[in-house]
Amino acid sequence: MRMTGNAAVDIPAAIIALVRRRAPDASICPSDVARHLAPEAGAWRARMPDIRVVAATLAREGCLAITRGDSTLDPDALGKGPIRLRRGPRFPPA
Repeated sequence: MRMTGNAAVDIPAAIIALVRRRAPDASICPSDVARHLAPEAGAWRARMPDIRVVAATLAREGCLAITRGDSTLDPDALGKGPIRLRRGPRFPPA
């Protein structure tokens, strides 16, 4: 999937910033990132596929863990359904 505009820069930075604002053991929803980047009514939905792609890349690097319920997901096999983003073992220090 090809990202348009500044998505390649904006999305990773937004994910890291929003996860960093939460407690170390807390998580965020990818829609939090989408709403942060596209606050206009309804515009955030178009950002969701790119956010999932970037989140998977960050998970492969160890920066994030992607979870569904109590399970940590393989970033190459997210499937459909809700996911949460939390700090991974290589989450960048502040």
